[in-house]
Amino acid sequence: MSTTDDAPAPTSVSIVSTTIADPAPLGLAAFALTTFLLSAVNAGWANNTSGLDWLGYALAYGGLVQLLAGMWEFRNRNVFGSTAFSTYGGFWIGLGLWVLLAHASTTDKDLGWILLAFAIFNTYMLIFATQLNMAVFGVFLTLELTEIFLFIGNFAANSTIGKVGGYLGIITALVAWYTSAAGVINGMKGRAVLPVGKPLFNL
Repeated sequence: MSTTDDAPAPTSVSIVSTTIADPAPLGLAAFALTTFLLSAVNAGWANNTSGLDWLGYALAYGGLVQLLAGMWEFRNRNVFGSTAFSTYGGFWIGLGLWVLLAHASTTDKDLGWILLAFAIFNTYMLIFATQLNMAVFGVFLTLELTEIFLFIGNFAANSTIGKVGGYLGIITALVAWYTSAAGVINGMKGRAVLPVGKPLFNL
């Protein structure tokens, strides 16, 4: 008798891929657009608007979408990306809620303290960004300068310093958009089409 007659039927095994797309370009794009809209107001570019054109996008795009990108970075086991995107997603949601709920006077220093706190967070993220690439480091460097100028301008009630912070925020948005674009096309092609540079040094 053939042994094949008694052999059990082979069991098919379904292999499900656990790979997901890189969420970083999405998180950077959400951060960039919302930063650009608010910074245009701070820089005095958006005088023909209500000054709140950024608010809805702070909650939905810079806030919720960036937070979701941070959650997907946890799935990718990317501790830097998950921390950065989740924190700044929370920043935009919190800032939007502060505007909607606090009704703070322009003379209050709430925003100065908020920006100072995030500048402290951004400082160590800036240091750790040196381990990634020049593009990401550029995002955190320009953001650091933006936050510093904005909180000093708020504490000093100096609109000129605040306007400089607005211009720096626009530069931050442009650098973040470039880094996002590089992540999209480099991910699509599987090679470096848009350069992002190397780590500054190794710790």
